[in-house]
Amino acid sequence: MWRALASNMLTFLAVALFLAAGVVLWGKSEYSGPGPLTDAMCFRVEQGTNINKVSKRLGEEGAVSNASLFRVGMRYEGKDNRLKFGSYLLPPGASMEDIGEMITKGGANTCGTEIVYLVGVTRTQVRVRELDPATNAFVEKAEFDLGAAEVPDEFTKRREQGDTRYRMVLAEGVTSWQVTEALKGMDMLEGEVSVPPEGTLAPDSYDVFAGETRQSLIDDMTAKQSARIAAAWDKRDPDLPLKSPEEMLVLASIIEKETGVPTERRDVASVFVNRLNKKMRLQTDPTVIYGLTKGQGVLGRGLRQSELNRSTPWNTYVIDGLPPTPIANPGQASLDAAVNPAETDYVFFVADGSGGHAFATTLEEHNRNVAKWRKIEQAPASD
Repeated sequence: MWRALASNMLTFLAVALFLAAGVVLWGKSEYSGPGPLTDAMCFRVEQGTNINKVSKRLGEEGAVSNASLFRVGMRYEGKDNRLKFGSYLLPPGASMEDIGEMITKGGANTCGTEIVYLVGVTRTQVRVRELDPATNAFVEKAEFDLGAAEVPDEFTKRREQGDTRYRMVLAEGVTSWQVTEALKGMDMLEGEVSVPPEGTLAPDSYDVFAGETRQSLIDDMTAKQSARIAAAWDKRDPDLPLKSPEEMLVLASIIEKETGVPTERRDVASVFVNRLNKKMRLQTDPTVIYGLTKGQGVLGRGLRQSELNRSTPWNTYVIDGLPPTPIANPGQASLDAAVNPAETDYVFFVADGSGGHAFATTLEEHNRNVAKWRKIEQAPASD
């Protein structure tokens, strides 16, 4: 009898352990699997609240499928006492695990108020945006140039809230000096920073955390650009007249500064590649400008003939081949164009008056295009 009882107990324990393991696996799957949110939601963690109240509200507002499981999971991960107050933008399908990470890390996923530093090729703007809970869309509240003598009250007020999200957005074609100057003007950051080599920063959007170092942001930008450069070089056309990733980066920066029209980047690239193959000088104005400014601000006027003839390491009207360094930080599209130019016979291009360029294969055709552009330049401006 005792043997039978022992056998039954062992069977019972085995079944219990099996069921317990199944419950654990189910719980883990539910905790890390897609959540019930179909639309993004702004969720606020109040200062001084606790995991019980937060999990209950998440369940009531439909952000998690099981409030108790969320609470248990947070305690298991040791996050239940690490809540950070603020407003968080929970994306559609966010898992319990994702939500737990957001509300204990803070910063990057905050919503409600966002301050964006837009580093452009002519200036750096600061935009203050606020989330409209009814539409989950951001509404512009204020805008001003970084370094302005007076800043809007909206900016000061929202910075004092303590749960504001910061972002830095680098436009394609900005120079490393411009990025560094913008970082120096962001007083929520810490530490000194020097100007990194031209072309080594990736134009993109970056989350910024109050108290982090300026150098850490430079490191992030550099790492991203290095990865892009390596990936572009790996897929290059083998017949390109480019000896190294560094030369590719120089060419991409020139493409970036020559056109803002996405559809013609590969055509512009083809002109420079054809010229390199024919041992023709590149003769591109942005390289002349860089030789004058070294990337420190904008020229703000047209080039003079004396400047086109002035000898600098970057002036491609004077030097043969590519300049010694990039002239800006190119974006992904310009890197792609540099390694995969269009197959054309173009060796000339000039502005066409519509924001793009007119391309030509012969000097005669190019001169006609230039004449058309001169007429457009000289025509009186229309009201």
